[in-house]
Amino acid sequence: MAAGPRARARKLARRVKVAADYERVAFARRSSIDESLVVYESFSGNGMLCNPEAIFRALLAAPDLGHLKHTWVLADLEQHAATVAEFADHPRVNFVEAGSHDYLGVLAKAKYLVNNATFPPQFGKRKGQVYLNTWHGTPLKAMGYDIPGGALDTRNVVRNMLAADYLLAPNDDTRRMYLDAYRMTDIFRGSLLETATPRIDRQNLDEDQRVQVKERLRAAGVKLDDAQQVIVYAPTWKGNFYAPTNDVRQLRARVEEVSAQIDSSRYRLLLKVHQQVYKHAVSDPALKEMLVPNDIPTNVVLGVTDVLITDYSSIFTDFLATGRPVLFFAPDIDTYQAGRGLYLPVDEWPGPVSRDIAGVVADIDNLGTGVPDDPVVRYADRYETARRRYCPREDGTGTERVVDIVFRGRPGPEVASGFDDDRTSVLIHLGGMLDNGITTSALCLLDNIDHDRFDVSVTFPWSNNRNRLRQFARINPRVRLLPRFGGINGTKAQVKTLLSKNPVLADPRFSHQPRHRALLRDEWVRCFGDSRFDYVVDFSGYSPFWVKLLANRPSGEFSVWLHNDIKAEVSNPARAKGVRASVSSTMVLYGLADRLVSVSPALDDVNREKLADLAPAEVFTYARNTINVDRIVHMAGGAPVGRRALSADTSAAELAASSDASTSLPQAVARLIDDYGANNVRDEVQRLETLATVLPPAPGVRTFVTAGRLSAEKNHARMLRAFAKVHEEDPATRLILLGNGPLRGSLMELAAELGLTSAVTFAGHQDNPYVIVANSDCFVLSSDYEGQPMVLLEAMVLGRPVVTTEFGSVRGALPEGYGRIVALKVGALADGLRAFLRGEVTSLPFDAAAYNRTATGEFYRAIGAS
Repeated sequence: MAAGPRARARKLARRVKVAADYERVAFARRSSIDESLVVYESFSGNGMLCNPEAIFRALLAAPDLGHLKHTWVLADLEQHAATVAEFADHPRVNFVEAGSHDYLGVLAKAKYLVNNATFPPQFGKRKGQVYLNTWHGTPLKAMGYDIPGGALDTRNVVRNMLAADYLLAPNDDTRRMYLDAYRMTDIFRGSLLETATPRIDRQNLDEDQRVQVKERLRAAGVKLDDAQQVIVYAPTWKGNFYAPTNDVRQLRARVEEVSAQIDSSRYRLLLKVHQQVYKHAVSDPALKEMLVPNDIPTNVVLGVTDVLITDYSSIFTDFLATGRPVLFFAPDIDTYQAGRGLYLPVDEWPGPVSRDIAGVVADIDNLGTGVPDDPVVRYADRYETARRRYCPREDGTGTERVVDIVFRGRPGPEVASGFDDDRTSVLIHLGGMLDNGITTSALCLLDNIDHDRFDVSVTFPWSNNRNRLRQFARINPRVRLLPRFGGINGTKAQVKTLLSKNPVLADPRFSHQPRHRALLRDEWVRCFGDSRFDYVVDFSGYSPFWVKLLANRPSGEFSVWLHNDIKAEVSNPARAKGVRASVSSTMVLYGLADRLVSVSPALDDVNREKLADLAPAEVFTYARNTINVDRIVHMAGGAPVGRRALSADTSAAELAASSDASTSLPQAVARLIDDYGANNVRDEVQRLETLATVLPPAPGVRTFVTAGRLSAEKNHARMLRAFAKVHEEDPATRLILLGNGPLRGSLMELAAELGLTSAVTFAGHQDNPYVIVANSDCFVLSSDYEGQPMVLLEAMVLGRPVVTTEFGSVRGALPEGYGRIVALKVGALADGLRAFLRGEVTSLPFDAAAYNRTATGEFYRAIGAS
């Protein structure tokens, strides 16, 4: 359905705003840095809160820092009207709305940037700026890479940390969070401030200040009697920053139920929600008398709190500094611990853990009674142990020390730097992570690299596409993920030039003029902060922008991979126009690389000769692709991970022996799961389904199979014509084509013309192609040119005989004597298929482990690391 006028107008308005933002940021970044400007942001503008608020008030009050101007970022100035009004008449305090033109401008011009979370993707620190990231709590629950599948969700957190000059680390747990959970070891070039926490300083209230805070709560509508002790319920937020959730109803029900059962003359229960939940909670009128306002800093509220109830929130570590009791209400402790993970075992928590409301009420009733069940008495030792662990430096001087170090330039022993672990650092650009041979070879390389020797980071264009996400999930878990998202901070014209695939615009004589190089250096910092790498690799080699970006690295030797006969890619008229333009634009940049790496010795010879006018001979080298043998064998139906091998025959026999006729399907499945594991049973079912669909039983029929993109350079038309000749002579043959591509339609038409409709299967993309190859009889390749096809390696791992055309680098793709190599002609390929049918083409033993050792060593040598 065509978009209506309003939709088109909205789309145009968005485009105009984006263009205006580009121009505004570009203009601001050309301006001088304002040496007196400090910009603060807390929780994406959700208030004047946390560590930035404590630092701001200290700076504002410091007589020797009166030259500083202060700008606060707030999500909505109207929503935070009270905060704005407090400083309305102050000449050195200003406010901007998050995401506005003014916001982007001050981020680009401020000397000092203070945040307790993250700046948005378009932020890139400029040379001369000082970025202090204070974070917002000591972790109890798992963070970053310690969360199953958490690497991608933390992409902007990692990006911000890499840009920071200072990260606040008040205890060893926070230090470990940065260096391990967020993988800052080896690449963080800033400093850790190992000092007390500014926001915790705000908890230290005298009696007058306590009275003022309670009055402020009442002014906001909170019902509170001076005779009542304050209990604050502050649960963690269990959502995802990229997909916020709303659990206000559940929280309200809990607070109401507890309040109804405790002594209301003695206690008043208040609710403090996470920043991401507050916008929902504040709109619920039933919460007005119990909801702690978001514009009152949490630690100021903790200063008047007598008892804290929480679950997995780091708020309890702050509260330990007060010495007052902590109660835990965690009804979902088992599932949460299994799914998210915890750093502190439950049996070490500094207070009782209740799974239901009755337990919480009983804990409150026992407080201060001195009986054995009094939480203060029962958990005294645990409490003191946790206090020493989480609050070792909380002496009330955190704000003062941070101000001294960052703003007065008075470093002390609290400043720690240098977090390398002696591994060699490598950054690898993986490419677009499409479902193709380059992605497969990249993922295999990541599985074969020695991660004890190399600290490996990978970068790639971020995408929410389901197929891309599936590829991202396959990246080796020891690898650091640095996806590129957001855009270049230049004008639209500058960005268009840098992203162009026009070879003239890509030419280094134009694209590496000073103004373009400055933009590329800025983009490096926006993506990778101040990180440095020993080696930088463009493993894709098909994008001129990525070659330009990585060529502007601040350090390290730079290699570009050549996965094909590059000149053949450019000159092939049947190749997609966009691909030829991209390769042409990339070729002219080869002179920027320290090494040009082909994926086989034979291909190296081809590219060295054909590209001699673009780079000197000494920069050309090779490194063959590696393979993930275990994955290939397992997916093909070999031994599963952690269990004994599963096959249809043995499982059926076992079931027959152990079950009678009344055994139900659920019982049979349960038995299989018990014997082999749920994942292995699932994999086997999927294998059987794949075979039933693509390769149904056909007694006496021999199966040829090929795998690859249905595109011109693969020349599947030659294969179909060759197979037609063979099938006419021997009808007990069939051909399976695995893969999709632009020529699928025309190839299906050709198969029909050749009378092969019933003998040829266009199977398309398969999540598990290996089980099909393993159950076929012969693997066939008919390409005009290749690099080192992963599919040939995979066929050899699976012990399949191979018939392939004699493309330029074929001798480097197959071991000596393996398979049948034929000329690039229909008749020659048909003869190769006939030779297999006569039993003249067989498989040879392939030592995949030895091959991988050699190929991995070639990678190290190729990038200069050996």
